[in-house]
Amino acid sequence: MPRLMLRDDQWERIEHMLPGKASDRGVTAKDNRLFVEAVLWIARTGAPWRDLPDAFGRWHTVYMRYNRWSKKGVWQQVIDTLADDPDMEQLMIDGSIVKVHQHGAAKNGSSTEAMGKSRGGLSTKIHAAVDALGNPVRLILTPGQASEYGAAPALLAGFSPAAVLGDKGYDSTALRDIIRAVGAEPVIPPRKNRLECPEIDWHCYKDRNLVERFFQKIKQFRRLATRYERLARNYQSLLNLVSAVIWLA
Repeated sequence: MPRLMLRDDQWERIEHMLPGKASDRGVTAKDNRLFVEAVLWIARTGAPWRDLPDAFGRWHTVYMRYNRWSKKGVWQQVIDTLADDPDMEQLMIDGSIVKVHQHGAAKNGSSTEAMGKSRGGLSTKIHAAVDALGNPVRLILTPGQASEYGAAPALLAGFSPAAVLGDKGYDSTALRDIIRAVGAEPVIPPRKNRLECPEIDWHCYKDRNLVERFFQKIKQFRRLATRYERLARNYQSLLNLVSAVIWLA
């Protein structure tokens, strides 16, 4: 039997969020934990679905169930529930590029699947916002060539932090105005070509490393560090599940 991916206390926190409870319509699920462990095994190892160990069940059945839950938004609901009470003293934002494996490339190369061409080939960019404790509160996928600045308003929407921390890529008067409009202080270093350089709390800026640590954590899962999923929806679901595990740590 492959090693388990969740502790008992972690499983107890999410089991009531999943379909197949005794109170749900239809057949009561008896193997939800084994199924979630199987998906986490795939995410951690980066192995093809066909190589899923027999101890987890038939690989095709596991994949079809994973795909079905992705369509229903189950993985999104799990992370949304866990992240419903973030620490908004600070909000850190950043983006990270992930290479798309040739086996995961969309057949039509469509940007609708959050893939874009660059000199390094097809890639996807993960845009993330983490709270003051480094826990992910919002995740957005775009084609790899998309700017980090362009996704910033969507990362901030609905949040009212005391401060928003970002690197020079987010330096823009318009974005600073958006941040101040929600009552937050922009902690963003100015670009070298700025004529007027706003003051910045450099002591506060040191905490921006929390979002970089988040990317380091998720990229320990090989199927996130390299994208094999053709559908953006399914890659986002893996990202949501691994982010949920970070909240449970």
